[in-house]
Amino acid sequence: MDAKTQSARFLLPVVSQGLEPIVVASASGRTVTDIDGNTYLDCFSGISVVNAGHNHPRILAAAREQMDKLVHAASCVYHVPVVGELAEKLAGIVPVARNSAPDGTRLADPKSFFGNSGAEAIEGAMRLAKQHTGRREVVALAYGFHGRTIGTLSITGNMGRKKNNGPYLSGVAFGPTPYCYRCPLTLSYPSCDLACAHALRDTIRQQTSGDVAAFVVEPILGEGGIITPPTEYLTVAAQILHEHGALIIVDEVQTGFGRTGKMFGMDHSTNVNADIVAMAKGIANGFPLGAFTASAAVADAMKPGDHLSTFGGNPISCAAALANLAVIEEEGLIENAVARGAELMARCQAMQEHCRWIGDVRGKGLMLGLELVRDRATKEPAPDVAKAVRAKMRERGILIGVGGIFGNVVRLQPPLSITGDECDRAATELADVFASSSLAS
Repeated sequence: MDAKTQSARFLLPVVSQGLEPIVVASASGRTVTDIDGNTYLDCFSGISVVNAGHNHPRILAAAREQMDKLVHAASCVYHVPVVGELAEKLAGIVPVARNSAPDGTRLADPKSFFGNSGAEAIEGAMRLAKQHTGRREVVALAYGFHGRTIGTLSITGNMGRKKNNGPYLSGVAFGPTPYCYRCPLTLSYPSCDLACAHALRDTIRQQTSGDVAAFVVEPILGEGGIITPPTEYLTVAAQILHEHGALIIVDEVQTGFGRTGKMFGMDHSTNVNADIVAMAKGIANGFPLGAFTASAAVADAMKPGDHLSTFGGNPISCAAALANLAVIEEEGLIENAVARGAELMARCQAMQEHCRWIGDVRGKGLMLGLELVRDRATKEPAPDVAKAVRAKMRERGILIGVGGIFGNVVRLQPPLSITGDECDRAATELADVFASSSLAS
């Protein structure tokens, strides 16, 4: 029985979204190969997962070596060396607040918890925030996306993701999204003076009891449509929430590990002290792993038995994550993301000048979005055009994504190892697709 038939007969019908999925046989670097031998340049990375490229040999070697030693021992019950090594590594690079020791002579180290996914990381981060603060409410952003569990969907502001699955958790309030292209306050940046950030005070006053444990925020809203806030937004928003006694949970699931041209998306902002940082996707380059890292003062609110995960901190995934971090740092992938991202951004902005469909081009590093509209004046979303672009790019051997709150954003998120020639190919084909008269409806 072929793979397509198996999927149709035995898997929940959630895979295809109007475009028949290719059947992937193998992948290497930036190239995906289907069962018929067709090859594709992957400019979506499994939704920002294989940041170091598919099947990186150093990462696979580390995973195999660990597999020969230990596959599973439940790191919530036993100490496993590779899990501790990864926690120590994250303590040195994750941008959470450092806490002074009681004698004031040193800084206490941040601490991590490992799970299986981004949703699990966010769920755990919210639980830790509530336990540390003794508070029970959460503030999030209206167009944010944080996962598909009940808890993470409760703080997700997207009807398309939430439909047919309520009721959701109470005690959640939503602030306006810093979506400059479609400002919810109908203002213009920078003359707005970041009104969307300052509006969080009204969110707290009008939608909560004041019992706010945490503010959950993405540095760039990936599923929301690569919505890229002004650089100073996170600084102002974090200050306001801290003034109200809430912790800052930064969701780096999609923006982490070099994706935006910094190790973490929040590194683009200044004077932001996150209390908890949630991670997944690019952390282990395709091996299932999620994590949240907290400042020591916050982390110590958890006591033995308070929070567990049977498969969390899997030794193989942790070994892969350590190797992945070494690859990112030693092979200059962040620097490459900056250079290649600038090239792609310039090419996309040039397309915008000549293409009536492109209303906005935004993003950082190799996390770019092109918002497609029917009319630049009305900004009416064009989701059908976005899907057509994706289909035509695949016909040309290039894989891209489509997303956004309106389903009208073309997403370019290739592995950070993508070459200049590959970027040129992707941009050239994309420009040719936009120039095609067949996109007109």
